[in-house]
Amino acid sequence: MSQVRIITVDGPSGSGKGTISQRVAEHLGWHFLDSGAIYRVLGVMVDREDISIDSVDKIAELARNMPLSFSGEQAMLAGEDVTGEIRTETAGNRASKVAVIPEVRSALLEWQQKYAKPPGLVADGRDMGTVVFPQAQVKIFLTASPEERAKRRYKQLKEKGLGVNLARLIEEIRERDERDSKRTVAPLQAAEGALTLDSTQLSIDEVYGQVMRKVHETFADLSGN
Repeated sequence: MSQVRIITVDGPSGSGKGTISQRVAEHLGWHFLDSGAIYRVLGVMVDREDISIDSVDKIAELARNMPLSFSGEQAMLAGEDVTGEIRTETAGNRASKVAVIPEVRSALLEWQQKYAKPPGLVADGRDMGTVVFPQAQVKIFLTASPEERAKRRYKQLKEKGLGVNLARLIEEIRERDERDSKRTVAPLQAAEGALTLDSTQLSIDEVYGQVMRKVHETFADLSGN
């Protein structure tokens, strides 16, 4: 795994890391890992089976045996397409809660690391550069203000025809930031040596441009991509 080229893009929810990661992976023709989707699927499973968040052993067992696969952007749980379900705010908040459990993170670590295959991997998450792929040659930490991230999410949900309250979204994002950054295992933070970008005032194209400059500086032979 250490020989595989890896780019990690970490950051809080709504920072744009998923969009940027997918765009970089598609441009380079590399594999893409949406680690947040894994935790969201686990959160959905916990919710469906009505398991208490305190039932650590049960949740860790679910994590070790998830019948999960990905087909493009589709998340398939035991053959069922749960892509829409895992993108809800409820699933995101549940994912954040199961993600603080050390046994869960340990169970999913190897699962995620198997994604590192030639010609390369772009991994999107919260601890990709710090814990899962500390050997990554390019590490990005993408952030934005809670207000800006809430506005982006508000727009996404409105476009889907869903009722949503902006003030409540801002509150939920701040609560999640607090939970993710203060958890004892793999807290949300920039990896050492990471390029930190605040996208509050930047367009997707501007962020993408800065990320790709970093990629080309690191992997000189990719200059043609």
